[in-house]
Parts: sequence; structure tokens; C-alpha cells
Amino acid sequence: MSEFITEIHSTGYVLSTDPSRLDVAAVHGWLSNESYWARNISRATVERAIAHSLNFGLYAPDGRQAGFCRVVTDRATFAWLCDVFVLPEHRGHGLAKWLVKQMLAHPDLQNLRRHLLATFDAHTLYQRFGYEPLDRPDRWLEIKHPNPYG
Repeated sequence: MSEFITEIHSTGYVLSTDPSRLDVAAVHGWLSNESYWARNISRATVERAIAHSLNFGLYAPDGRQAGFCRVVTDRATFAWLCDVFVLPEHRGHGLAKWLVKQMLAHPDLQNLRRHLLATFDAHTLYQRFGYEPLDRPDRWLEIKHPNPYG
């Protein structure tokens, strides 16, 4: 497992994989209130997800949380990118692209058999990084709970 990584964007934004830097209240607030995939998720669930994931915090030049993504991974064969967001007041600087680019460059995510993600509306963002529709969707199965967070 790699040490924590910190990168600085040309605009002064900072990306860090150090989970102790995360403003968990801000991450939870956005996921619970603004996302379409985790509406009403509990703070305890977000904390547990963060504890068991590789996290990428995005911070404004003043240090406040500006965005986030996390990767569920075994760091050997598989990675699932999820919970990607940039807060509205920080959009328009190419930060989502930078966040995904830095995530894909992380040393623990190299030479994996598969990277997955699910998105409703950001296909073009992810396709520029090589993500494609499932090659064989007929091989994939899921157990889906339509409203797990109430």
C-alpha cells in the first residue's frame, strides 16, 4: 500500500489521499442531500465506506473540501470508482478531469484486471480516460436494493 499522496493543481487546488484531511461532514452532506445515488445515506455509513476505501479528497486553496471520490479496491485485481463529485462553487476549473486522472495514476491502482464505475450522466467525462460500456454485460449480475438509505 502506498503512502498518502498529495498533488497540487495549477489553480492552487490540492488533492490528497490522506483520509484524516477529509471534511466528513461536507462529504456526507453532499452525498446525502445532493447525489442521486446515495440520497439519505447515514453519516455512519459514509464513515464506514471511507474507512474501507482509497479516498481522494479535493481541497480549495483555502483548505476547504471542494470535491471527493473514493475507490473500492483490493489493490491487486479490481477497482470500483464511486462517489465522485466536485462542489458546484468549484466547478469549471477542470477539477473533475484532474481528480479522475490523478486517481487513475495512483500507484495502488496500476495493472489491475478491471476498473468499474456506474454513472447516470457523466459518460463523456469517463470515456476520455478509457472507460467503456461493459464488453459482456450478459456476464454481470447484481443484487440491487432500490432505496437502502430510506
